[in-house]
Amino acid sequence: AEEWPQFRGPRANGHADSTKLPLTWSETENVAWKTAIPGTGHSSPVISGDQIWVTTAVESKLSEEEEKTRLAAIKNSRGLEIAGSISLRAICVSRKSGKILHDVELVKVDEPEPIHSLNSYASPTPILENGRLYCHFGTYGTTAVDTGSGKILWTNAEHHVDYQNGPGSSPALWQNNLVINFDGIDTQYVAAIDKRDGKTVWQTKRSGKMNERMEFQKAYCTSAIIEDDRGAQVISPGADWVYSYDPASGKELWKASYGMLGFSTVPLPVFGNGLVFVSTSYMRPRLLAVRYDGSKASDDSFVEWKLDGAAPQKPSMLLVGDELCFISDKGIGMCLDARTGKELWKERIEGNYSASPLFANGRIYFFSQEGKSVVIQSGKEFKQLAENSLDGGFMASPAVADNALFLRTDTHLYRIEEK
Repeated sequence: AEEWPQFRGPRANGHADSTKLPLTWSETENVAWKTAIPGTGHSSPVISGDQIWVTTAVESKLSEEEEKTRLAAIKNSRGLEIAGSISLRAICVSRKSGKILHDVELVKVDEPEPIHSLNSYASPTPILENGRLYCHFGTYGTTAVDTGSGKILWTNAEHHVDYQNGPGSSPALWQNNLVINFDGIDTQYVAAIDKRDGKTVWQTKRSGKMNERMEFQKAYCTSAIIEDDRGAQVISPGADWVYSYDPASGKELWKASYGMLGFSTVPLPVFGNGLVFVSTSYMRPRLLAVRYDGSKASDDSFVEWKLDGAAPQKPSMLLVGDELCFISDKGIGMCLDARTGKELWKERIEGNYSASPLFANGRIYFFSQEGKSVVIQSGKEFKQLAENSLDGGFMASPAVADNALFLRTDTHLYRIEEK
């Protein structure tokens, strides 16, 4: 079985089963190896056996004048940057030694679209399953790779949307279907691609009424797959609405309004006890606890409770029992009673945050863009256990295998474990 096959782990919820992850580390403490990763990418590591895979974009730079000229031709280009060309690649690192085993070019793009300065061309996290790696790069396509040989098995380049800020949505896997959100400023839909041959199985347009301004219609969220005795659902936040779809056919099952403007939505939903927890991201984030059993009308009656202003815009949340824990982009950590939304604790934690937190063995790990890692005790009261630092910053979320942490900074991949 793949130890960490997708974004946020085996259950896509940020939980690791390890009982002996290290509490402290630094550049000189508890580092088994450190490997430089070429290019730039915010995708998280995925792990199977001795293989750790990440995606990356190796860019050719434009001159300052060329970049300025190209961005000047783009409406709403504030905060954007652009490369001359990009090579989108899948890199395999040995879990044991840290040595690079494969470096495979999947897509070459001669004139890429701009990205936001907080994004990368390789932000979606791939999926590992049964000797295949499924890589997604937004409008630049989806590719399957044989993990033994590094050979490309198929590529689907049918789906094109204008993300304005670059790709963000990772694929989710249900049976033979890779479910992917395509929420651009020009069009918004969800599609399923057959993992066996790369053909599109279904495509469903977002049905909810959104803001008339195009830039408020985009989103970067990854879908959550819920399976229970009522069947399977794709829980898929977009702009202004969270939707439920049948993963086999793409039929919309229900949708619930955010009740306010919500766009550029990023956090992967987490769920439990009949509720799915969604952050609306921008402009002002709202946290929604939404009933997903389909027993209510398709309107605000789906929403069990909501919290305004404190929800994360980029990091996903953690649900541990009845406690919902998260950190905002600006470093406000919170823990709520997941059933009621009641605040249990709220603390300032230094740093800015994009990576999603990790839960393991009664501890919660936060990873900042400045390279700080704060470890706290999970529970109804705030208790900090450690603060650690590495040389690079964290945009990618952590991965775990056995009793080791695999951390991707902006320059390197680390294996962190007790020595």
